[in-house]
Amino acid sequence: MRNVVTAILGGGQGARLAPLTRHRAKPAVPVAGKFRLIDIPISNSLQAGIFRIFVLTQFNSVSLHRHIAQSYRFDVFREGFVNILAAEQGIENRDWYQGTADAVRQNLNRLLSLNPSEILILSGDQLYLMNLREFIEKSHRENDADITIAVKPVSRNEAPGLGIMRIDRDGRIVRFVEKPDDPDILDSLTLDQTTIDKLRIKAEPGMLLASMGIYAFRPEVLDKLLSGTSATDFGKEVIPGSIDNFRVFSYVETGYWRDIGTIPAFHQANLELTVPVPALNLYNPDFPIFTHPRFLPGSKIDRCEITRAILSDGTIISGSHISNSIIGIRGIVRSGSEIDQTVVMGATHFVTPSEEGSRVPLGIGPNCEIRRAIIDLDARIGHDSVLINQDGVEEADGENYCIRGGIIVVPKGAVLEPGTVI
Repeated sequence: MRNVVTAILGGGQGARLAPLTRHRAKPAVPVAGKFRLIDIPISNSLQAGIFRIFVLTQFNSVSLHRHIAQSYRFDVFREGFVNILAAEQGIENRDWYQGTADAVRQNLNRLLSLNPSEILILSGDQLYLMNLREFIEKSHRENDADITIAVKPVSRNEAPGLGIMRIDRDGRIVRFVEKPDDPDILDSLTLDQTTIDKLRIKAEPGMLLASMGIYAFRPEVLDKLLSGTSATDFGKEVIPGSIDNFRVFSYVETGYWRDIGTIPAFHQANLELTVPVPALNLYNPDFPIFTHPRFLPGSKIDRCEITRAILSDGTIISGSHISNSIIGIRGIVRSGSEIDQTVVMGATHFVTPSEEGSRVPLGIGPNCEIRRAIIDLDARIGHDSVLINQDGVEEADGENYCIRGGIIVVPKGAVLEPGTVI
């Protein structure tokens, strides 16, 4: 595995996750209380023994670069790195990344210069834990594949938003359709019971196989597919065009996997982690998620009622009711407040005496009620505020807040005056 190279697609502007991506790259968005999205694919790679990792990004990459530089430092006895490849102008190219395939194409020379045995391509906006060593060794190499795609069984209702494929009884992909919505096409792609039984797929009849956006390529095949072409997207162009000419196989993954590219999906994926036995186990000692070590004190809790919540390092919660929520690093919730189904990302620094005495101090003020919301880093919610979206608004833009998919979002550093009602 030391000869494998990982390329993580950091995504474009991340408009579907705005305003969380207003001042940061999508992979730098905080997740699960103390991590960043980029920690997920990096940790999956490191757990597989892959230590040569590139992150391809182009928007608001300063905080992402800082996080990676502070988090992933290899010792002198290990030839490893996590490097950012931001879009840049050169003699032959002066354009931004035009899509997933174009981002890899513009950096293909850097990837190939390391003489890798395989190039592993991961997405930067997914939440999952996956055995990438098995993906490479037990699937890609044993099948003598040119391309291997990680796939997941999905319901018919989910299929129109994903890349769907049909496989033969050896697991080889024979058809790939990006985001199909025609009922006849969906019928033709549906898994049959014989294939389910032979390949031992954990799926119900009527389900389909969807691409997870995780690919393994032979370097020479990736070079042939991208160099000198105009293809910009793997799912829409590269993969469908490769099936007839190359050995393209599937690797069926049945573990937890969530695409969290939208505000509702991001909100739901975070709250799923608060249940007693979550589908994604972040407490597995054999598969830790790595991140920046912050050396913060433990959480301080005083006279609170807490039900199904994750409290991160350095949180201070007083006289409050917290349920089905995540309180991120250095998060502050003051007396009399009620937080439900909410992701509070916390703060980048502890409260200073001057901030504590200000009109709207850092964190959640006293006697607030907040439900189904995302409160970004360093936000200030004034006392007696009510953020519950009582009218059930789906989409709205207000001063220092917005609503996306029914979820209230307070951007990074925003200030809501005391008594604010949303």
